[in-house]
Amino acid sequence: MPRTPASSPAAGPPAPTGSPTPAAVPPDAEAAAREAAPDGSSLGNGLRQRHLSMIALGGVIGAGLFVGSGAGIASAGPSIVVAYAASGLLVMLVMRMLGEMSAAHPASGSFSVHAERALGPWAGFTAGWSFWVLLSVAVGLEGIGAADIVTGWLPGTPQWMWVALFMAVFLGTNLAAVRNFGEFEFWFAALKVGAISLFLVLGVLAITGVLPDVDAPGSANLTGDGGFLPHGANGFIIGLLASVFAYGGLETVTIAAAESENPVRGVAKAVRTAMWRIALFYVGSMAVIVVLVPWDDPKVVEKGPYVATLDHLGIPAAGRIMDVVILVALLSAMNANIYGASRMAGSLVARGQGPKALGRISSGVPRNAVLASSLFGFVCVLLSYWRPDDVFPWLLNMIGAVILVVWIFVALSQLVLRGRTEREAPEKLVVRMWLFPVATVAALLAMAGIFVLMLRQPDTRDQLLATGALTVVLIVVGLIRQRRGAAAR
Repeated sequence: MPRTPASSPAAGPPAPTGSPTPAAVPPDAEAAAREAAPDGSSLGNGLRQRHLSMIALGGVIGAGLFVGSGAGIASAGPSIVVAYAASGLLVMLVMRMLGEMSAAHPASGSFSVHAERALGPWAGFTAGWSFWVLLSVAVGLEGIGAADIVTGWLPGTPQWMWVALFMAVFLGTNLAAVRNFGEFEFWFAALKVGAISLFLVLGVLAITGVLPDVDAPGSANLTGDGGFLPHGANGFIIGLLASVFAYGGLETVTIAAAESENPVRGVAKAVRTAMWRIALFYVGSMAVIVVLVPWDDPKVVEKGPYVATLDHLGIPAAGRIMDVVILVALLSAMNANIYGASRMAGSLVARGQGPKALGRISSGVPRNAVLASSLFGFVCVLLSYWRPDDVFPWLLNMIGAVILVVWIFVALSQLVLRGRTEREAPEKLVVRMWLFPVATVAALLAMAGIFVLMLRQPDTRDQLLATGALTVVLIVVGLIRQRRGAAAR
C-alpha cells in the first residue's frame, strides 16, 4: 500500500489566485508550505537534503515489493518484468507531473494543494481526505504485519502488544520535531536500499555464473514451464494490476519537501532520479528473480520471491534475513504514513477543509493531526480483531484504488497548472513534464485503462467499486462545502 502533508490552520480561505476556478491556496510557494497558524507557529524545516534523498530512495522499497510481488509472478510468470516496467513508466510520468507542480509551489498538502489551485476546493478536499484515509488505514495494516513477524520470532507474545508498541514508538517520533522523523526514515531507508542492492549484486553474479556453487541458469526459466506468458493475457493483466499498487509511497517525498531547507531543490532532485530508482529496484529485481527461479516454484508465493531466490542461491538463513528486511520496510511505512497523514490533515484544515483542532501546530508539528491519524490506524487494528469478516475487509476494499484516484487528480491538475505557470511565473518551472501535454494525456488514458481492467477482474472489482463510492461521497461533500463557502463570501 502501497506504499504514502500539512500547513497550519488559518482563520479563513486565502484570497483567490486570479484563476476562473475558486481557489483556496495562495500562489506563493512558501506561503502554501508554511502558512502561519493562529498562534504564530508554523511547520518546521528540520529535514536536510540527505533526509530527502534517502526518503526518496527508500520510498520506492516497500513490503509490497518484498512479499506481494510473489502473487504477481505466479500469475504473469516471466512477463512480470514487462508488467513492472509498464506500470513503472506510468509512475514515472505521475511523479514527473507531481514534481513539476511541487517544485513550482512546494506545499505540505502536495497534490491536494495542486488540485485545489487547479480545479477548486472540492478537488483538494477529495484528493486530500481520500489519501488521509488510505494512509491511516495502512498504518494499522503495517502494524499488524510487523507484529506477525515478531510473534513468529517470539511465539506466545500477544500480537496486540507489538502493534501497541510500534504505534507508541512512531507516535512519539512524529510528535517530536520533524528532524526525528527524518532520522528514522534515513536509517530505515538505508537498510532497505542496502538489502536490495546486495540482493541485486548477488543475483547478477549468479546469472553471470560468477557466484561460487551456483550454475548460471541462462534463459531456461524465461522460456520453460509455459513460456514467457504462461497464463496468457489474463495472467499478465493480473500481474500488471499487482505491480501498479506496489508503487505506492513515492508521493511522500513531495510532502516532506515542504519541511526541508530547500523544498524546490529537494523535489527536483528526487523526481529527476525517480527513473533509475524504479528501473533498478523494481524492474531489476523482478528480472533477477524470474531468471534465477522458476516462476511456478511454490516458494515464490509461500515464502516470497526474494526468500525463494536467496534459498536458491544457498544463502544461509535467507528467510530470517528477509524477515528482518520486511520488518524494517513495514516499520518504515508506518512511520512515513503517520507523518504523511498528519501533514495532509493539517494542510486541509489550514485551507478550511476540516476541523480546526486538527491543524493546531506546536513546536513546528501538527500534533493533534498526528494523534488523530495514529488513533484511526489503531482503530483499524481493533476492527481486524472485532470484525474480521465484514467491516475490516470493507475498509481494505475502500482504500484499494485510492492511489489511482490521487494520480488522476495529479494529472488533471498538471494539465491546468502548466499553462497557468507558463503565463504567470515561467521561472518556477524548474522541473518540466516530458512531452507535455501528450504524455499527461497518455497517462490519464492509461489510468482509465487500469480502471477497466480492474472492473474485469473479480478480485479487484470490489476494490474499485468501494473506492469509487468513497470518492463520490467526498466529491459531493466537497462541492457542498465549496458552494457554502462561496455563498458566505
